[in-house]
Amino acid sequence: MIEVLVVDDDVRVARVNAAYVEKVPGFRVAGQAHTATGALCLLETLPRLDLVLLDHYLPDDTGIGVVREMRRRGHQTDVIMVTAARDVSTVQAAMRHGALQYLVKPFAFSGLRGRLEAYAELRRTLDGGGEAEQAEVDRIFAALSAPTAPGLPKGHSPTTADLVRRSLTGADGPLSAQEIAERTGLSRQTAQRYLKLLERTGRARLSLRYGDAGRPEHRYVWAARV
Repeated sequence: MIEVLVVDDDVRVARVNAAYVEKVPGFRVAGQAHTATGALCLLETLPRLDLVLLDHYLPDDTGIGVVREMRRRGHQTDVIMVTAARDVSTVQAAMRHGALQYLVKPFAFSGLRGRLEAYAELRRTLDGGGEAEQAEVDRIFAALSAPTAPGLPKGHSPTTADLVRRSLTGADGPLSAQEIAERTGLSRQTAQRYLKLLERTGRARLSLRYGDAGRPEHRYVWAARV
């Protein structure tokens, strides 16, 4: 079993995330913490810990501060950031301190499940030990990346398609092109173009929301299994 520490300042959110973890085969919640101090204390006292699901906004420090202190104390426990922090500087800091993944709130169970399953696959790959050829190295570094829509037409970026996909899979309901743009930093036109592509390939599903006047708003949900 992969032992997980769930850290979130909101007790209710921590319980929901812990329940999500327990639903994924091979994972078990070893503990929950709601402060940076509590998280570091459990890191010292729990007999075994493999992974930390770490919020950034904590009452006594930031999640990045927790990771920095973990590394200073010699803890090499893996970290997946699970937070509402969307600024690029925080994402960069998380990467530089060794976070394996970064999941933006709010998200659905499928979004977390996909990352946990990818993490489990990564551990199986690394547990094999030995030396790795370039192909194996590439597979290790790609282990935590979810697949994008296959066969993208010329002029479409897999990275951008994956950015839009992540926003859809992490949402609790349908999103408009404007909402996708706000979540990803893309222009509304670019978000709309990729949403139409995902709809055409069956990866996203379109619905219409009618207002008091004017054209209906196009809204999208992720339709493919993740």
